[in-house]
Amino acid sequence: MDGQEISPRRATSADVARLAGVSRTTVSFVLNDTPTQSISAETRRRVLAAARELSYAPSAEARALSRGRSTSVLVYLPPARSLTEEIGRIVERLSMLFDEAGLSMVIHAWTRRPAAQVWSSVTPAAVLAWDLTDEDAQLMRGNGVRGVASWTGTDAIGRWVTGAREQDSARLQVGRLVAAGHHRLGYAVTGADHMHGASQWRCEVLRRECEQRGLPAPGVIRLPADPSRAAQALEQWRASAPGVTGICAHDSTAALAVLAGMRRLGWRAPEDLAVVGVSDSAAAALADPPLTMVALDPEVTARYIVDVVTALVAGSPTPPAPSSGGAILVDRDSV
Repeated sequence: MDGQEISPRRATSADVARLAGVSRTTVSFVLNDTPTQSISAETRRRVLAAARELSYAPSAEARALSRGRSTSVLVYLPPARSLTEEIGRIVERLSMLFDEAGLSMVIHAWTRRPAAQVWSSVTPAAVLAWDLTDEDAQLMRGNGVRGVASWTGTDAIGRWVTGAREQDSARLQVGRLVAAGHHRLGYAVTGADHMHGASQWRCEVLRRECEQRGLPAPGVIRLPADPSRAAQALEQWRASAPGVTGICAHDSTAALAVLAGMRRLGWRAPEDLAVVGVSDSAAAALADPPLTMVALDPEVTARYIVDVVTALVAGSPTPPAPSSGGAILVDRDSV
């Protein structure tokens, strides 16, 4: 109709077959690289050329049907307040490593419960969620999802992320502060719900690390991501815990909130409070003073996640977890 744009129709395997002068079955054999079929080099060339010309890409459902199994991995991103540069680097590596393993990663924004209409429409071989109830996991498995895992749940990946990987961070944070002479510590976190998910188990791991060193449990301080309100919270907290001289910050945002509040109060780091954060970032390096941070190797985390997911999809035993998260201390000027 005049004046209206007509959206181009998505090419189908029938279109590829028509252009290449072959059957749809032959197109399927060529594009799926079916090993049991003998296809001449010339026929293969014509099919691939036709597919390129038509920008043909089989849907996830079509690939699953033709191969008898899905090759998609649906990855739910963490909630916004848990997204960091480190998580971004892990997700980038996941995409590359899944591709090397012959799996295609599909990303979806976090939801409190992985919506059935999302994972059922993608027909994934595996789902990696941020957190996952046993009910949701069972529902997925019952509907043919072979690999079900979570970043922070009770499965192999979740146990490692919240266990050995987290202990790496706590050991370096507490160890650096103790080495500088600080023996009463606090744990700083931002966010409306200061004991949500990740901060809850990070606080517990820090408590255990302090206990092993004979130190008092770190007091929790919730800081608004606003300089004036952070200053007010710091002042009130310091009055109730005057002996605390070192802060284990949950992440870059929490560490920056500590510095911003201190600046409003006329305090200096590390003279008035020493600060060590987790998940190093460019912002941490640009802070005044530059923040001492724990950095975790995204390669270690991404590779273990992919190893576990591919084992689940293949029905193989779960591989052993890494002994650490590859944590290193980036020593700057806040301690």
